[in-house]
Order: sequence, then structure tokens, then C-alpha cells
Amino acid sequence: MHRLAFTKADTAKYISHLDLMRTFQRAFLRAGLPIKHTEGFNPHAFVSIPLPLSVGFSSGCEVLECQLLEPVDLAQVPARMTAALPAGITVTGCYEAVRPVKELCWVNYIVTMEYEAGAPFGAERAIQALLARPSLVVNKRSKKARTGWVEVDIIPLIHKATVEERRDSITLELIVRAQNPGLNPELVVSAIVEHCPEAAPDFVCCHRRAVLDKDLQPWT
Repeated sequence: MHRLAFTKADTAKYISHLDLMRTFQRAFLRAGLPIKHTEGFNPHAFVSIPLPLSVGFSSGCEVLECQLLEPVDLAQVPARMTAALPAGITVTGCYEAVRPVKELCWVNYIVTMEYEAGAPFGAERAIQALLARPSLVVNKRSKKARTGWVEVDIIPLIHKATVEERRDSITLELIVRAQNPGLNPELVVSAIVEHCPEAAPDFVCCHRRAVLDKDLQPWT
């Protein structure tokens, strides 16, 4: 098994997960890199992304799993794949997969909330107080729930939350659970909008900066 490390930025961040998978499958063909396919009547390229990224999020730490079928210099793969991919997607590394996906425990996000009229007075303190609560229950969409929604306490899923106010924005640095269950930073923003309406932003930008193991060290 091999892994590609890649970044996703600019207009590429609006490519959905399924379209991204198809994009990589075509890119392997254009790059002349044969990979393993599923068996059966309608085989398709075996590629997977352990932690799908939400549409509109940028990232500097995405990982795609595949299996190269022919001997190849792994150091050459990033340039060959990047040349075959759309602008905004850059493959930064290719390596043998060693650590299991279950060891991916935390994700570091930078969430920038922007305000056209400037950051509201007192918003930074209000958000800090909100995220310091012992419990913070929000509604989350769920396909399994009869109503389509479930209640989730997001506080146990947050390892770190720092808040920094600037003239026209408030930046959150979050380290949140990656899986089982994971926490999408959009739920944190939703909680802020609900409980601190005066701090509701005009625009939100989310960037995934790092994926981490249980010891908060980079997972690769």
C-alpha cells in the first residue's frame, strides 16, 4: 500500500470528495502510473482518502491511499501526479504506508471568521467563554436518526481551542477529534452563531493544517 500526501487550495477546494476521487483516478492514467483496481465485472481504481475534506475547506495535509503496481521511484511520483492534476492540487510526497488509519486521532484546523464591519466588541471573550464550558450540545445532521438530526456534545471532542481577534476577523485554532466520532469545525461555528449571535461572522474560511496521532505528533 502506498500513500500520497497532497494539498488542496484555491478553486480546487470546491471539488467534492467523489469528484476528487475520480480526478485522482484519471490523473494516475495520465501520469502513466498503473495502480490496483477492484475485481469484478466493472473494476475501478482502488483509491481512498481516510479523512474526506468538506467542500470549501482548504488543506495542507491530505492523504490518499493507493497501490502502485509497477516498481517506480517514489520520489518522482509527486511531480508526475501534480502535472496531471487540476490547479490547486499539489502532491507533495509518495511513500509506503506503515501506520494504520486507526492511529489518526486528531486534526488541527485554522478557522477564520471575517466581519465586514470589523470584529464585534467583546466577541473574542464571548467565544472563549463558550468553548470553556464543561458541555456544549449542538444539533448535527444524521442519516441514521429518524428526525435527521442528533444532539452532540462537542466539548469532549475538542482537545485545544484558542481564539485570536484581529481588526476584521477572529481566528480559531482548533485541535479536534478526527474520527469515531470526528468533529467538523463547522459545528463549532454553528455553536458560536447560536449561543453568541453577536459574534456571527459574515464569512468563514476553514483550513486543515495537520493530521495528528494520539500524542499530537504528525500522522503519515
